[in-house]
Amino acid sequence: MCGGVNPSAQVKQEVIPVRTKRAYRAKEINAASVSQVVAGRKGCRATIGIDVGKTDMFVMLRWEDGTFAGPWHAQNTTEIRTIVEFLVSLAHGRELIVAMEPTGTYGDALRYALTQAGLNVHRVQGKASHDYAEIFDGVPSQHDRKDAAVVAELAALGKSAPWPYDAESVENQERTYWVQRLEAAQVTGQMWMGRLEGLLARHWPEATKLLKLNSISLLKTLAHYGGPEELAADAGAAARLAGWGRSLLTAEKIRGLLESAAETVGVPQGDFERKWLRDCAKQALAVRRTKQQAKRELQRLGEGKPVLSRLAAAIGYATASVLWVYLGNPQGYHCGEAYRKAMGLNLKERSSGRSKGQLRITKRGPGAVRRWLYLAAMRLLREETVRDWFEGKKAKDGDRGGKALVGVMRKLAVALYRVGVDDVAFDAAKLFPGKPLKQPPTSARARQKGPPLRASAVTSSREGRGPRRRRRRKGLGATPVAGE
Repeated sequence: MCGGVNPSAQVKQEVIPVRTKRAYRAKEINAASVSQVVAGRKGCRATIGIDVGKTDMFVMLRWEDGTFAGPWHAQNTTEIRTIVEFLVSLAHGRELIVAMEPTGTYGDALRYALTQAGLNVHRVQGKASHDYAEIFDGVPSQHDRKDAAVVAELAALGKSAPWPYDAESVENQERTYWVQRLEAAQVTGQMWMGRLEGLLARHWPEATKLLKLNSISLLKTLAHYGGPEELAADAGAAARLAGWGRSLLTAEKIRGLLESAAETVGVPQGDFERKWLRDCAKQALAVRRTKQQAKRELQRLGEGKPVLSRLAAAIGYATASVLWVYLGNPQGYHCGEAYRKAMGLNLKERSSGRSKGQLRITKRGPGAVRRWLYLAAMRLLREETVRDWFEGKKAKDGDRGGKALVGVMRKLAVALYRVGVDDVAFDAAKLFPGKPLKQPPTSARARQKGPPLRASAVTSSREGRGPRRRRRRKGLGATPVAGE
């Protein structure tokens, strides 16, 4: 006894033993003999699990009785044809499923080759493989050979979905191209704007107090002059600034910008510091032009498409195209919650006993979708009904608006599904319609009997009958009937 606890009474965790020594030891795919593998297995159904890496691939075979063969090792790209030939021979005269995990683009060449060979390709989600790893053999370890076996097991249990490689149409390829250009420009633009912000804070801190950092007038000023010193020395700077800003840049702002350039408290620039600031501004302008061009092209591709046009009416053609490229047509989902789940906006919770965890979004969908939907939700706050709900939720959360904005995103995701599937126009007022109207109170007997009948029905039901008798309730006197 130690501290009142009997050591022999302690529960020990049982680890499921592996039946064979070095069960995951792999052989080369070139040395595999199909005749030896299928010996005594004529017509038996089988499932193949493939773990795809950047340089290596591992293949595991699972028969319908639960026994395994393999794993076999192959080099990625150089031995893809060998794997396909091996699986085609194995599939002769039997039902065969080839399952893979979505490992980025490393497995696309293999998936394309398997589809071209006529094999039944399936997909197993990586999270499912991760969670099933310890259940599979009782050991909390995960490696490539075991992953191939787990993928084959899950596919055999029906936890996979068909995943053939389908070539996109020319229109979808063009849309994907411009979405990728837009995404790259968005990321690159943030980098250049961040560098500009740091340089201006050092050499011209007053500039961002007068104009926004992403202002076209400020970017053109920096790209031309490179800093405040050359701007202050130019006698024709006022006319040039007026030409860049046009009606959006007032004379007062121009005067204030020139005065700040002459009297700045920033650190004086050297020649190469001025050159670097000028180059950063030019890059930011180039990214801005790329984004504008991509948005124009996406609008051209989306016009005339009914579903995309309805989505664009709510969130713009750029955001609608991002959702279309990464998630596909919303009509391919069975409900709005499934569409929202594909975005990674469904909720998760970790609670146990008295410990109550917070609700958080899973973030298992494409990050680009949530990023663009976040911007769309911020624009939607201009609507009065949405803004009122946002402010109320923000005040409830201690003046923190992050969760409130995520709530708007979640509502918007389901609304976009309805817009795309039900052929209805987007109405921001319906996102947060408020509490349902109170119904007039009814008696318990009326709730049991259901809604009242029509007068004609009541009349017809009494025809040919005698006068209604009085009923007595327990503990009460006779209840008079109307009309007596």
